[in-house]
Amino acid sequence: MALSKDDIFRVADELDATGQNPTLAAVRKAIGGGSFTTISEAMTEWKARKVARETPLREPAPAVIAERLDELGTEIWALALELANGRLGAEREALDTARTQLEAEKAEAAELADQVSAELETLQAKASGLEANLAATLKEAETLRATLAQVSERASTAEARATEITKRADDLNAELARVNTQNADLIRALTDKVTAGKDEGKTD
Repeated sequence: MALSKDDIFRVADELDATGQNPTLAAVRKAIGGGSFTTISEAMTEWKARKVARETPLREPAPAVIAERLDELGTEIWALALELANGRLGAEREALDTARTQLEAEKAEAAELADQVSAELETLQAKASGLEANLAATLKEAETLRATLAQVSERASTAEARATEITKRADDLNAELARVNTQNADLIRALTDKVTAGKDEGKTD
């Protein structure tokens, strides 16, 4: 919700009533936040009103003096008022000059504070994004490590299985060679026997 001048005036009055200096930072803290620029503009008007309230009232000469001194007393009183007004005018001019300079400095400080606040919020947002990316990267790395462990385990199992299959193939090849040798010997024996039988038939 946007701040109103009345809210800022009320907080400044409360701080001033308790003897505290209603600075921009104190007012902003009491309100609970808000733009330095808005608070600065409202506080400039509040201080101007306070100065106006505290300026001594100009009163006419007391009746008893006017009556006793008559024209002379009135002339002296007018001269005193003129001198006082001249001094007050000079002081007000100096005060206005100082106030103008102070307001410019406050406006610059408030603008800088808003800029710094915006930059800080941007950096905080970037930091949050980097933290989220880091967390996601760490999680992905953990997943990859788990997958690598599974793959390594499967590779070890496959290597053991391949070794077992190779050994089994060697055993089968050896058995096949032995069977082939036996078959060759058997065929050779049968051939020899058949040949011998034919030779005997020719002799008869």
